[in-house]
Amino acid sequence: GDVDRVDGGALAALIRSGVVPVIAPLTHDGMGNMLNTNADTMAGETAKGLAGYFDVSLVFCFEKAGVLRDENDDESVVALITPDIYKSLLAEGIVAGGMIPKLDNAFDALAAGVGTVIITKAEALGDLSLGSHIVAND
Repeated sequence: GDVDRVDGGALAALIRSGVVPVIAPLTHDGMGNMLNTNADTMAGETAKGLAGYFDVSLVFCFEKAGVLRDENDDESVVALITPDIYKSLLAEGIVAGGMIPKLDNAFDALAAGVGTVIITKAEALGDLSLGSHIVAND
């Protein structure tokens, strides 16, 4: 499934009242059928929906330390990714598969007003200087 809209105002009201929303990547087609939506898409769309209300940082967590030049070397993190670097990584075949929608969602979020986007592993959440930082401009 795809995300058609996020009610950022309703989410902002919940957050301001002290509620911590938990958002699962499950959607429906309006006809009673459940759909599994890409979790990165859900996170990106939620961040975009909240960007008009808060200073939003989006952190995509997965099993690797960030976007890697060599998928077998966790030390080969690409620390900074601009649109030009992204195009180069795509052309070289370094970025492929599931990393493509993750990076597309990252750049879409930045374009919609999200302040910071980082791709890293969950263990690095205590130090957001780690991982791959996605930026809109060089």
